[in-house]
Amino acid sequence: MRRQPVTRRLLTALAGSGALSLAAGAALAQPAGSDLVEKGRYLATAGDCVACHTAPGGKPYAGGLYINFPGGIGKLATPNITPDKETGIGSWSDDDFKRAMHQGITKSGSYLYPAFPFPWYTRLSDEDVQAIKAYLFSLEPVNAPRKPTDIAFPFSIREGLLAWRLAFFTEGRFKPDPQASEQVNRGAYLVGGPGHCGACHNGSKLVGASQWSGYLEGGTIDGWYAPNLSGDDKEGLGKWSEDQLFTYLKTGAAPGRAGVVAGPMRQVIEESLSKMTDEDVRAIAVYLKTLAPKPTYTPDVKSDFKQASAPGADVYLNRCVACHRPDGQGQPGAIPALAGNGAVLAKGPETVIRVILGGLDAKGEYAAMPAVGVGMTDADVAAVTNYVRQTFGNEAPPTAEPGQVASLRAETQSMLAGNAPCETVSNPTLVEALKSVDAAGQLKDLKAEQMLPRVSALLPALRQAAPQASSADLVNGLTATFCQVADHKATGLDWPTTIGSFAGVVYGQVKNPSRVEK
Repeated sequence: MRRQPVTRRLLTALAGSGALSLAAGAALAQPAGSDLVEKGRYLATAGDCVACHTAPGGKPYAGGLYINFPGGIGKLATPNITPDKETGIGSWSDDDFKRAMHQGITKSGSYLYPAFPFPWYTRLSDEDVQAIKAYLFSLEPVNAPRKPTDIAFPFSIREGLLAWRLAFFTEGRFKPDPQASEQVNRGAYLVGGPGHCGACHNGSKLVGASQWSGYLEGGTIDGWYAPNLSGDDKEGLGKWSEDQLFTYLKTGAAPGRAGVVAGPMRQVIEESLSKMTDEDVRAIAVYLKTLAPKPTYTPDVKSDFKQASAPGADVYLNRCVACHRPDGQGQPGAIPALAGNGAVLAKGPETVIRVILGGLDAKGEYAAMPAVGVGMTDADVAAVTNYVRQTFGNEAPPTAEPGQVASLRAETQSMLAGNAPCETVSNPTLVEALKSVDAAGQLKDLKAEQMLPRVSALLPALRQAAPQASSADLVNGLTATFCQVADHKATGLDWPTTIGSFAGVVYGQVKNPSRVEK
């Protein structure tokens, strides 16, 4: 699906000029005989460089995506990292590029903002940095001048970054732990270095990056809560098996675990982790499973907090119970459970609020979630968020407030919420299949009562045209097509309800096809 117009991984943009990457102290696994450019292509894909260095509707790697700094400091646009000599990095030497990646210093000698995670990238080997540069220099040059920066004084003065560097930056390459296995060291490198997972999952971030504070203990990032990755049983990965974690990192969902991937991590998996070798993703899972438990909050559950009478219980019964059930267990293989769900148990409520407000595309074998929060007040969203975080055996802090919901509502844009452009289908095979069955024509100006018979008649032909398409591909592809051609007022319902209902009809027919009389 099309990349969503939300800020990508907040702390993964090169703030001066340069590149993003995911490399390893020992070269990442490559196809036999691959050359330097192909190796760099793989590394750039694994690092999801294109996510931050591509503006909505812009050309890949040409920059222009605005990155928001925390704390109201301001925003800056990511740079053009194509080999254009005027506006990109075409005039950069190998040494210039290495200095940016290893030291956080631009070609001109100025300091890079810590939005570019050079404290992590300093661990990259010279060989991998050279490969990434070779790949970027193989791209078609794009003339794309840097967009203006909007950063508040005194943070707008680059020389002032010296104090930050003295406090938080130590240059140096990755050093393996001699007591750990090769696989664990591999995962440690990918997670703690080039993967820069702590940029989102660390507990504390000062002016954009604080490398070691609250290491992987979970933290707020761009209005989402990146969960605790330690071995804690309640809010971390303690109860996850290695296989479950591996499958989740590759696909965004895992058998036997509640929940599906949401927010910025969804894009990380779709554009990066899912395209990495199984060996690398397995190494990440193995390493994460070695982390000691680090609980970050003490449950404060009031003794009189009863499921039936608690604030938010009525909202849950009216809005959520049909799918997630009275006991919060969901529907196995179709609707994620809320009981024991990692996003629900996180220290912060941001992800739950965002999902209520923006919905979720179908993922794996799970159905899409409608943007139910669009028709709810901020107080109701806060109440039901606290409710699910404090019932079904969950004991997460009930800290959601209407003001927080209002802020996140303004920032949450999605197709399912009806406040963002319709998504496009990126899988070329599915695109051709949708055209071959005239999905756009069949779904144009569809009324509510026509959804079931039309989808029921359309799906068999689409399955035949795209036999390899997954359930989620079919649901998301048809939903995006419907969004593009539908008359948003034809059903008589509000649009978020209409498109959410359509996605539900498609999922139901994908899983349980029925013959419907025309």
